Amino acid sequence: MRVCCVRRLVLACLTVVAGAGLVGGCGGVTSALSSKPGAASKGEAAEHNEEAAQQKKEEAAETAKDRELLEQIEAKTKEEEVEAKAKKTEQAAQANAKKRIKAAEAAAKKKQKEADAAAKKREQALKAEVKKLQEAVKKKQEATKKQQEEASRKQQEAGEQKEVKSSTVGTTVPSPHAEG
Repeated sequence: MRVCCVRRLVLACLTVVAGAGLVGGCGGVTSALSSKPGAASKGEAAEHNEEAAQQKKEEAAETAKDRELLEQIEAKTKEEEVEAKAKKTEQAAQANAKKRIKAAEAAAKKKQKEADAAAKKREQALKAEVKKLQEAVKKKQEATKKQQEEASRKQQEAGEQKEVKSSTVGTTVPSPHAEG
């Protein structure tokens, strides 16, 4: 937007300067010729031609300055456009980098959650297995204990029966187990 306004302003200035030069140059020539058409001497004509040539040189120099100024302004605006484009590209690259970083962080969090869930699941499975093994050990210990108690009771019964037979050879004594 600024570039267009600057260009228009410069072009308007050039137009005004060129128009003023043309009008001023033409007016001077016509006024000198129309005021004294037959009385103009060679000296006045030479002076007039010299002034016209000087004026044309000044106009040419001013036009050259205006062109140079216009070129400088155009170069500056082009440089500003390039800088703006570079800045816009850099901002887009930064935005893309931020998006990629956020995506990578989200993926890392997701992987971490999955790993935590898998570890928790393995831990629960191991705890269940340990509990199952503990229960199996406990059952085996109970079974062993029952077998030992059973063997102990059988030994005790066998020992009592031997005692009863040996102490009483003709009398029968009821055994304590027979009553219950």
